[in-house]
Amino acid sequence: MRIVVALGGNALLRRGEPMTAQRQRSNIRHAVMALVPLFKAGHQLIITHGNGPQVGLLALQAAAGPADGAYPLDVLDAESEGMLGYLIEQELENALPGRPFATLLTQVLVDRRDPAFRRPSKAIGPVYSRVEAEAMARSRGWAVEKEGKAWRRVIAAPRPVSILEARVIELLVAHGVTVICAGGGGIPVAEKRDGSLAGVAAVIDKDLTSALLAEQLRADRLLLLTDVDAVYLYWGTAAARAIRRAGPDALDPLTFAPGSMRPKLQAAMRFAAQTGKPAAIGRLEDAAGVLAGTAGTRFTADSGVVLS
Repeated sequence: MRIVVALGGNALLRRGEPMTAQRQRSNIRHAVMALVPLFKAGHQLIITHGNGPQVGLLALQAAAGPADGAYPLDVLDAESEGMLGYLIEQELENALPGRPFATLLTQVLVDRRDPAFRRPSKAIGPVYSRVEAEAMARSRGWAVEKEGKAWRRVIAAPRPVSILEARVIELLVAHGVTVICAGGGGIPVAEKRDGSLAGVAAVIDKDLTSALLAEQLRADRLLLLTDVDAVYLYWGTAAARAIRRAGPDALDPLTFAPGSMRPKLQAAMRFAAQTGKPAAIGRLEDAAGVLAGTAGTRFTADSGVVLS
């Protein structure tokens, strides 16, 4: 099967961990080993990944330098995509020698009129206390929001319209290359009045981009792998129940957390509705079971809600 696999940022860098190169590589090696059984079963994978913590750190580093030397966010998106893609590609080569892999910087078209530019909602970078976050908001002009018990910077997260390198990805995949692409949701670009492209200050949700990529590549499955074992009703309460199967219209994404599970639900439900093929959300370590339907939450065109 042709499978688009999205590796969540929290699966690559767990909450509270230091953003060191050594820790990043260790976690990516762990992620790759979870995917090895899918390769050995003969599946064709296209791999995407998150970049929220990494691009936030790069933005902090850029802000600490000279004011006239700071790179815009779209360039930092590209930098983080290349950095993480390099690590994923190398660990794949180490685990599966002899197979061809390629990392591709991926431009994703967005609409400048997208209302997301007026309502920043995508969390990036490290976590802060409320006092730290408010100080950052005052000194740097950031928008900040509470996430769990901590606070994070939030920026615009426009919806992806089109993946501009989709034809190149298709060409590589057709020749047996495993492509690592659309990192962090891709590099957001928009059309100018003359039809040329320019980067914009945003981060696109990688799950929504992954669903669009899976549609454009006519994938058989979409797997959204993260650090939780399933989608839950009443998450964080004593009444929490894991959802095992659901149809594309069976759940209301607006009742789930906007910065984490909501876009995953929207992506999985869109893919199932648009293609009639299954999508699934689950834990990275359970990748093989998530694909088989024995772990995680599966979305299909003909399911109601089935709880565990």
